[in-house]
Amino acid sequence: MHAAGLVLHPRRDSAAAVEAVLGWATKRGVEILGISDEIQRLRCEATPVTAEELGRRADLLVSLGGDGTMLRAMRMADGERAPVLGVNLGKLGFLAEVDVPDLPAALSAIDAHDFTVEPRLAVDARFNDQTVTAFNDVAVVRIPGEGSARVAVRVAGQPFVSYAADAVIVATPTGSTAYSFSAGGPITSPSVEALLVTPAAPHSAYSRGVVLSVNDEVDLDLLPSSGRLAVEVDGMVAGYVEPGRRVSLRGRAGAARVVRLGMTTFYQRARRKLRLTDSAELG
Repeated sequence: MHAAGLVLHPRRDSAAAVEAVLGWATKRGVEILGISDEIQRLRCEATPVTAEELGRRADLLVSLGGDGTMLRAMRMADGERAPVLGVNLGKLGFLAEVDVPDLPAALSAIDAHDFTVEPRLAVDARFNDQTVTAFNDVAVVRIPGEGSARVAVRVAGQPFVSYAADAVIVATPTGSTAYSFSAGGPITSPSVEALLVTPAAPHSAYSRGVVLSVNDEVDLDLLPSSGRLAVEVDGMVAGYVEPGRRVSLRGRAGAARVVRLGMTTFYQRARRKLRLTDSAELG
């Protein structure tokens, strides 16, 4: 390994984790790269680069933060060779692989090639002549005061189902534990290649979500009776669409890869982080 990149949370204290990474890198002659303004804030001894250079030059990306930081690191790694190691600095941190105390052991395991990489599906959304990429979800969301989301879902060019709701969410399996889950969507293993379509607070005759093949072309057509909707990409507003317009979505398998050390399974993490209980045992 020649270079590793740091992706830092903008506010959380990551000094201890950064120190562990720098100590590991010094012993092994690995160059540490960091986004200029992030490493200046911490006075971190790393080579300053742009976000684009970080993904291109690094052999490993280390995400220090929560799920939002991990998603940002995955977008930087999109289409590049570097896998992403997630280090949790927050409370929920569903996507991260290790907590800060486990970081030195994780870096040693990477040195020993005692890890696996897990490919993650992305979804590309095109609307208003722009294309954006999400690793969790793309959602068309009601704007308060502008009417509900009335959306026709087309699959492979054919009409399939229509929703009237507060939002319509198209999630990857990675995002199945985020907005889609809160709207009643299924928990889905990241090893499944599928897109999950889930209405939030639906008030239409058909109110169930659907699971589609990653190979299906999916279009969200805003009906004339819809309000203007915000397009949220991994929880951030990327733009707005008017009634009569379309958001086209395409799944893309293996867009990024995350490091797995075999410490826990997806199902163990889901049970712990989402506080799942065996309701049949509670009676």
